Amino acid sequence: MPKFPSGAATPMSLVEALRAVAGLPPKARASFCWGRCVRGTYAPSDQAKEITRSRSFTMPSRVLARFSADCDSPNAVDTHGCSLRGFSFRLGSGLQRSEILTHSAPVHFARTPDQMLAFLQARMPGPDGKPDMAQVAAFSAANPETLRQASYLAANPPPPSLACTTYWGVHAFPATNAGGETRFIKFKVVPVGQEGRPAEDAATATGLLRDLESRIAARDVRFSVMALLDRPGDPVMDVTIRWPDEDGHEAVRLGTIVITGTESSEACGAAAFNPANLAEGIGHPPDEMFAVRCTAYVISQTRRR
Repeated sequence: MPKFPSGAATPMSLVEALRAVAGLPPKARASFCWGRCVRGTYAPSDQAKEITRSRSFTMPSRVLARFSADCDSPNAVDTHGCSLRGFSFRLGSGLQRSEILTHSAPVHFARTPDQMLAFLQARMPGPDGKPDMAQVAAFSAANPETLRQASYLAANPPPPSLACTTYWGVHAFPATNAGGETRFIKFKVVPVGQEGRPAEDAATATGLLRDLESRIAARDVRFSVMALLDRPGDPVMDVTIRWPDEDGHEAVRLGTIVITGTESSEACGAAAFNPANLAEGIGHPPDEMFAVRCTAYVISQTRRR
């Protein structure tokens, strides 16, 4: 069985490994490189203050967001509809700004930075441009939790539209309300009212983005931002597992995002959508992956300039 590194991961090594596995150029985004920058509005619900005192979620604001697809090429065909999709959004401004990263699976593919680096290194392309599948199988057998994200996507392929996809935040965030009460929440972003009518080329990133633009032009893109509330004993350190009966947890609607138009790529290129940017009232998750992602996003943004 091949040996995999232990204690070797750094934010820089993870960014470099992500690019190497996907065969991306130095200035490309390390992940979710194909996307569309958009703008919109956020309107809080009456219940938001019961969950958090963060003004990002309790006050109306403009929204800067980015929909994305995690694929090597904009015209690569996702035959089984299992490629990961992303939705990053910024609420509020200045010191009251929060930036939330979500994607189309409720779990991450690695529990720790070291495991993520080993996962990627096992999939590095060889001289023939392809990974050693025996090495991939060996790593997967030794690390079965790294298969949970792919298994979820295979069993729950997303609809043929970015605007009709449900997105999850895999981290558990400590949220403090106006009364000083703190509990863990997970973000879930749910489409409102859209129908998953297929685009002709919805199996490609190009097709997904074209469908998104047509829906935005028709003023047909809106989402409910939900907070899934924890129960006693729910795990908050492992992003490769869901909370027990997570779909049955109480969910509170924090507010509604309405996408009103597209923005230039530069508008989102200047924004790291760094998960470390959270307005007071939403704290940093305690898991290892959150900490390393905060630094990795800054590195990736710096490399793109």
